[in-house]
Amino acid sequence: MYKLYSMQRSGNSYKVRLALAFLGVPYHAIEIDILRGESRTPDFLAKNPSGQVPLLEVAEGRYLAESNAILWYVAIGTTLAPEPPIERAEALQWMFFEQHALEPNIGAAYFWLSLVKGGRDLQTHALEDWMERGYAALQVMENHLKTHDFFAAGQLTIADIALYAYTHVSDQCDFELTTFPSIRAWLRRVEQEPGFVSMNERAAASGNAAADITARI
Repeated sequence: MYKLYSMQRSGNSYKVRLALAFLGVPYHAIEIDILRGESRTPDFLAKNPSGQVPLLEVAEGRYLAESNAILWYVAIGTTLAPEPPIERAEALQWMFFEQHALEPNIGAAYFWLSLVKGGRDLQTHALEDWMERGYAALQVMENHLKTHDFFAAGQLTIADIALYAYTHVSDQCDFELTTFPSIRAWLRRVEQEPGFVSMNERAAASGNAAADITARI
């Protein structure tokens, strides 16, 4: 069984939990609170020198970091990872977009405004840029979703999971989705997919597979 080191309110961690839930794959979840420095301990750094979550232990002593790399690892061979080269490339295209346009702006705003006490005051200088670039990323997504139900392969894939994680909490960090009806419809489609779990759903740290699937982070 996989061991997943993650943080409950981390969007990057949530991506992995959501993919595993959609796939029905059991795992043992271990909560790592990065705000308390739990990802910077010698023990954790020995597993992942970058000191970040999520981190997936795929075999005894074998660890995989970076959320989108983990998504590909767990989804290969399933419908969440397209097989045709063009569809696979399109999924990758949107996952790269998520990492360079969405996560650095909406993800950063979410972290500082929603998770860090006093974060708004600490990051006043950055907020305007986050909002401008975050809205630009949302507009790119909106334009695509006007004519597509999902981001690649005409169905739910790990590209949607990667983009969903921070988009669905954008309203918690000053972003307004009222003017993005296609994004709002897409969020509902993802949430209606069988196996969907919310960011806040928890499971016991150990136990049966069904409990682990729904995730404690």
